[in-house]
Amino acid sequence: MDVFLMVRRKKTTIFLDAKETTTVLDLKKMIEGITKTGPADQQLFNKDDVVMEDDKSLSDYGLTSATAKAQQPAEVGLAFRSDDGWEEQEKTPYSNPPELPDVMKPGQDTAAQAEA
Repeated sequence: MDVFLMVRRKKTTIFLDAKETTTVLDLKKMIEGITKTGPADQQLFNKDDVVMEDDKSLSDYGLTSATAKAQQPAEVGLAFRSDDGWEEQEKTPYSNPPELPDVMKPGQDTAAQAEA
């Protein structure tokens, strides 16, 4: 079955799909095709911020078709190796939409409907 993933590093998000039986190393090779960074220079983190081991499959980390759907992909963290060692895993938080104006909030025009 297909597993849908959102690989996040700093301000970058990569959407991938793979099989439950795909190994972490194979996933790193997919990422290499996009980032041009070799698998040995990548670290992947599961939702608990635990480093994922190359020889394990995605299903070993709970990434299955039931938990990683197209409409709601599972998030995987990504860090690269630099000259100083591994960079700290960093994911830029998503921005929040601005608050709705009062006229667009639900229940605001009930008085106008009552007069009609």
